[in-house]
Amino acid sequence: MNIREIMKNGLWDQNIVFAQVLGMCPTMAVTTSGTNGLGMGLATTAVLVGSNMIISSIRNFVSPQVRIPVYIVLIATLVTIVDMVLNAWMHDLYRVLGLFIALIVVNCAVLGRAESFASKSGIVASAFDGLFMGLGFTLALTAIGLIRELIGMGTLFSQASLLLGPKFAFLEMTVIPNYGGVLMMILPPAGFLVLGLMLAVKRFYELRAAAKETAKTTASPTPLAEGAIGCH
Repeated sequence: MNIREIMKNGLWDQNIVFAQVLGMCPTMAVTTSGTNGLGMGLATTAVLVGSNMIISSIRNFVSPQVRIPVYIVLIATLVTIVDMVLNAWMHDLYRVLGLFIALIVVNCAVLGRAESFASKSGIVASAFDGLFMGLGFTLALTAIGLIRELIGMGTLFSQASLLLGPKFAFLEMTVIPNYGGVLMMILPPAGFLVLGLMLAVKRFYELRAAAKETAKTTASPTPLAEGAIGCH
């Protein structure tokens, strides 16, 4: 599998949220704003890249009978490191995400990529797989968070400078001034609502693209076989 296919799979075809519908716990819980979704997605991406690379490098030395426990221990170690890094350098984001950072260990997508891809592929390909799977997850969480934040509070990336650092202050926008907000959009039910609508849009786009491709294939004439003699 080449890099282009890995990128397409991670961002679209096998997107963790929009295609595989995995990682629903953080997807529903932390996407009350775009900033939270971005932070959670980047933390998960770091774990995915690191775990994929390590597991790919040791795949020939681990007995098949104990591979799953070994993978879980490695993933838990990386999650602990990410947790400590966020606590040390992004403490405000760490406080907001809280327990959901530790729950990356039980995110099916992380162990799933280790088992289905990293354990069967080279280090470079596994690193790219982890990167694009993580970026696809980040884009999904950020998009859901931005929609909920915009409708719920009329802002985009509010408190980005506080949670992610002063360098992210340029992301903060007040789209609808003096907006009263919609409380439901920052409550858990809105996460299911927004996710369902986005899944429907993705499915509609894929069906439409497939229909166009089928129509294009049907409309194109079939060339005569080489050497065929036409009838008169």
